[in-house]
Amino acid sequence: MSRRILVVDDEPKLCDLLVSALTSADLHVLTAANGLLALQTLEHESIDLVITDWRMPGLDGPGLLGEIKTRFPLLPVIVMTAYSTVRNAVQSMRNGAYDYIAKPFDIDELDITVHKALQFGDILRDNARMRAQLHEHQQIDSLVGESPAFSRVLQAIESVRDSSATILLTGESGTGKEMVARAIHNHGSRANQPFVAVNCAAIPEGLLESEMFGHRKGAFTGALADRVGRFVQADKGTLFLDEVGDMPLPLQAKILRALQERVIEAVGDTRERKVDVRVIAATNKGLLEAVANKEFREDLYYRLNVFPIPLPALRERVEDIAPLARHFARTLGASTGKRINGFSAEALQAMAEYSWPGNIRELQNCVERAIIVAQGATIEAVDLPGYLFHSTPAIDREPGVEAGVPSDLDGSLAQMEKQFMLAALQQSGGVQAAAAQLLGISERSFWYRLKKLGIQVDRIAR
Repeated sequence: MSRRILVVDDEPKLCDLLVSALTSADLHVLTAANGLLALQTLEHESIDLVITDWRMPGLDGPGLLGEIKTRFPLLPVIVMTAYSTVRNAVQSMRNGAYDYIAKPFDIDELDITVHKALQFGDILRDNARMRAQLHEHQQIDSLVGESPAFSRVLQAIESVRDSSATILLTGESGTGKEMVARAIHNHGSRANQPFVAVNCAAIPEGLLESEMFGHRKGAFTGALADRVGRFVQADKGTLFLDEVGDMPLPLQAKILRALQERVIEAVGDTRERKVDVRVIAATNKGLLEAVANKEFREDLYYRLNVFPIPLPALRERVEDIAPLARHFARTLGASTGKRINGFSAEALQAMAEYSWPGNIRELQNCVERAIIVAQGATIEAVDLPGYLFHSTPAIDREPGVEAGVPSDLDGSLAQMEKQFMLAALQQSGGVQAAAAQLLGISERSFWYRLKKLGIQVDRIAR
C-alpha cells in the first residue's frame, strides 16, 4: 500500500526536489507552502509522515510541530533546517519530532530517515490500537450474566456485530449501554478502527455542532484553530452517541443528513467530506414520547432505530447480581491491592432484594465501597451501604401472591422516580448538579425529570 508523505516548505524548488526524490511505487508525496495549509491538508487527507521546514512565514516549523503533536499525536514529523545548529535540532526533538535533517541533505540519508520514520509511525499506531483493544476487552469483561433478559442482549450483539446498520440502545441510566456499544465494535469487522464516544448531554448546546463536525479557524468567536470533529475521528470505525435524546433539534437535522448521505460539513467550511462511520446511539429516554412532544425528530428516530437493542434494568435480571458483584469484587479488589474471595450469603441476599435504581453503575459503586470497609477477605452484609436495607425490594411479594403487580404501572414508576429525585436533592442539599451525579444521570436529564414530575427545587428542605 502506498504511503503518503506531506512536505511543508515555502520554497517551491525544494518541494519539487523532494517530490522527485521520494516519489516511488510505495511513496506518494503531497506538498504545502506553509504550516496553515499543511494543517488543512492533514484534516482532509490521510498522511503517514510530515517533513517540514524549520523557518517559514506565518506558522513555522516549531509551531506546526506543536499543532501536530496536539491534534495528530501518532503522526511522525521530520524537521528540515538550513540553520543546522545543535540548539535547533535538540529543540525539535524535545518538542516531539522523530528526527531532523540539515539542508543541503544527502538523498540516500533522507531516504533512510524517511523509511525509519514511517516504521516508527507504524509502531506508534499498532501500540495505540493494542492499548485500545485491551481497554475494550476489559470493558467487555463487564458484560457478565446468563439471565434470560441479558441473554437476549448477547444474542443481539452477535447478530449485529458485523453489520454497518445503525443501532439504538435503550435502557435506564447505568444499564451498561456504552459497554454494549464497545462489545459490538470490538467483536465486529471494525474492531481495528476507532471507537469514538460522545455524550450529547454533557457538551454545551452551542458547542455540539463543532464537536460533531469540527470547525474552521475563525468560524466563530474562540475558534482559534481548525478542529477535527468526532465524525472524522471515527471514520472507518464506530461513533457512539450517548444520551442522544438530549440532542437539540437544530443539530438533529444535521445528524440526520450525515446518517443519510454519509457526508459532513465543518462549521465555517463550504467543503463536504465523506465519512464511513457506523453509528450506535443510546438513550434512557422514551424517544417515541419525545417525538410525540415535538422534542425529537421522527425521521431521525426511525433512522437511528434500524436495529434496536433494549437493555434490561438490573432488577429485571436478579440472577445476574451475584455474578456481577463477584466480577467487580475481583477486578476492583485487584486494583486496590485487596484480595476479596467473595460475599457472605447474607450480603448476597441483601443485594438480591435491593431494587438498584442506578443499575450496574450503582452495583459497582456499592461493591467498591464494600471493598474499602471490609475487614476480611469476604464481604459481609455489614460492609454494604446502609441504604440497601431501607429500600423497596427488587421483587415485592405478598403472602399468597406470585408477585406484586401495580394497577397503574406508569403512575407507580413515576412515584418511585420522584422519590429517588427528592432523596437525591435532600442528600445534596438542593444542589441539582450534585443530585444528578448521585443518580448517575446528566444535569440536562435531571432538569427534564424535574419538569416532568413537577418538582419545585426551591421547596426542597435543606
